[in-house]
Amino acid sequence: MKKLFAESIGTFCLVFTGTGAIIINDVSGGSVSHVGIALTFGLIVLAMIYTVGDISGAHLNPAVTLGFFAARRLDGRQVLPYIASQFMGAFAASGLLRILFPTHATLGATVPAGPAWQSFVLEAVLAVILMFVILNVSTGSKERGITAGLVVGAVIALAAMFAGPICGASMNPARSLAPALLSGHVAHLWVYLLAPPLGAGLAVFACRCVREEGCCVKLKTEFTS
Repeated sequence: MKKLFAESIGTFCLVFTGTGAIIINDVSGGSVSHVGIALTFGLIVLAMIYTVGDISGAHLNPAVTLGFFAARRLDGRQVLPYIASQFMGAFAASGLLRILFPTHATLGATVPAGPAWQSFVLEAVLAVILMFVILNVSTGSKERGITAGLVVGAVIALAAMFAGPICGASMNPARSLAPALLSGHVAHLWVYLLAPPLGAGLAVFACRCVREEGCCVKLKTEFTS
C-alpha cells in the first residue's frame, strides 16, 4: 500500500504542476512560457524520483510500469494496482485544477497541433527514448539515485521543449487521460493512450540489444513465438 500511495501522490504532483503550468501560462498571458512548462515537467519528475523513488520506483506513468513489466523487472501482480494508483493521482490533480480554474478550456490536455499520425509517431519515439533511458539508469523496477533523477528529468524536459508544441510530449497515458476527460477533449485521446506503451515496449527490445548478448536471436524467437 505504501508503494501505491507513493505512486498516487507522485502522479498527482506531476499532473498538478505540469498541466497547472500550462493552465497558468494561458490565464496569465504567457508568463510561464513554453520553456518554463518544459522545465516544470522535468523538475517535478526529478523531485518525485528523489522523494518516492526508493519506495515505489517513481514510475508515475502507466507506460513506464508496463515497460518495467515487459523487461521482467516488475511482478505482474503489481502492474494493475500501480496503473490504477497513477490514474487516481492524475484525476485528483485534474479535478483540483478544474475547481481552481473552472473556465479553462483544456485543463492542459494534450492535443495534436498537426495530423494525428504525426503526433502518434512523435509520442511513440519520445516514449522509446524515455523508457530506454529509464531502463539503463534504474535499479530493478526502481528509478532512484542522483543519476536517475537528473537524467530522467532532463529527458522529459528535453522532449517537452522540442516536441511539446506539436504533440504535447505527454509520453504518459495518465497525464493525458485525466485532463482530456475532465475537459471533454477526447477526439485524439487514442494517440496518447496507445503510443507511449508501444514506445515503452520497443525500448525494452532496444535495451536488450544494448545490454544482453545474443539479442538478435532472442528478438527473433520472441517475434515468432
